[in-house]
Amino acid sequence: MRYLDLITALFATVLLVSNVASTKLVVLGPFTFDGGTLLFPLAYIFGDVLTEVYGYRRSRRVIWIGFLALLLATLTFQAVAALPAPEDGESQRFAQAFGLLLGLTPRIVLGSLLAYFVGEFANAYVLARLKVRTEGRFFWLRALASTLVGQGLDTGVFLLVAFYGIWPNEVLLAVFLSNYAFKVGVEALMLPVTYGVVGFLKRAEGLDAYDRDTDFNPFRLA
Repeated sequence: MRYLDLITALFATVLLVSNVASTKLVVLGPFTFDGGTLLFPLAYIFGDVLTEVYGYRRSRRVIWIGFLALLLATLTFQAVAALPAPEDGESQRFAQAFGLLLGLTPRIVLGSLLAYFVGEFANAYVLARLKVRTEGRFFWLRALASTLVGQGLDTGVFLLVAFYGIWPNEVLLAVFLSNYAFKVGVEALMLPVTYGVVGFLKRAEGLDAYDRDTDFNPFRLA
């Protein structure tokens, strides 16, 4: 497995960068979303590639690696934001800016971690089960179906945990629809690239995993 470590590193990098970028809201045409949404759909594309080529069991380990990296980064940011800064004016200004950007509230932290965990495992599970049912055919359909489920759960869980009761329900719904449509749209547009990467990896690795007898328990790492 010559490329599994590279894909794992890229997957974790996408998670960490998108998590930091999510501190800014951006407007792109009719869409309003956090900046991390620009990059985060790539995490689901990597998830599709991992499950399609290497199978659910190896994908499960990579998802856990990403989760632990995200947890470490989040806890580090929280600890740094909570520690006092020197009393000089410049240090105080930098500390205030750091706290505003990366000292996230506990609800946002919990929402982000839960959303990632639920969404990624749902994406991998749906893709793996559909691959067995379709005998490896219709990858485009399986990738889109798993994304619809995974991204829907990811977006919904995050918004409910982080902002329910803070934002009006109509705002929550509008943000959900905007984020969900954009994320699914990105994956649909990237399907030709995903096809190419999957085909290359299957040939290079000599792998095309089918999860016929796999234990899909997300907490079993053996």
